[in-house]
Amino acid sequence: MAILKFSASAVAAQIAHARACQTFLPNWNGPVDRPALILIVGNGVHLRSNGIDGTTTRIVTTEQADPSFAFADGMNPFRDTDWMAQRRMAFRDLTGQFYTDILDDVQVLIDRGRGAIRLATDGHSIRVFVRRASDYLIGGTYEVPSGLGGTFRVILKDACDTFAIVQNCGNCEDFDAMQPYRVPLDALMEIDDRRAA
Repeated sequence: MAILKFSASAVAAQIAHARACQTFLPNWNGPVDRPALILIVGNGVHLRSNGIDGTTTRIVTTEQADPSFAFADGMNPFRDTDWMAQRRMAFRDLTGQFYTDILDDVQVLIDRGRGAIRLATDGHSIRVFVRRASDYLIGGTYEVPSGLGGTFRVILKDACDTFAIVQNCGNCEDFDAMQPYRVPLDALMEIDDRRAA
């Protein structure tokens, strides 16, 4: 999983464009009749409007990018020298176009004055991520997906706005003897949070 951070003002411009259009780019299922945001993973990582307004005939591609699109921090080919390495860390070799259903949720955050929009993605799903590192208690007990179909109980050692350093605690002895390790920040679950691992 990765957390992508975007400028709220750049995303707001893409939303405004989408809402001003009457025609929209189709998705894999066919025609689309409403505004949306599309996440492009290719030449950088960016969000763009799905609107077609006659100012451009170019359809969405992963090869082309426009400086006016809302680029993820660190993944802007017009500005970031190591954007490809950052993209690879977040998406491995996956590239493509992802129609999202996040426009209304993102608009709420923009209306509340958020300066940045953060999205959590596992490469197949994209959702708005509203928690920050400061929302978690260092030394607190959480659960994280184990990769084996269950969860590990962990102690939070450190966190930034994209990942956390955790130490297994309260599991079996072999797992608890593991060195601290890094997990995406959105993988941390409160002990009573029963979302799917």
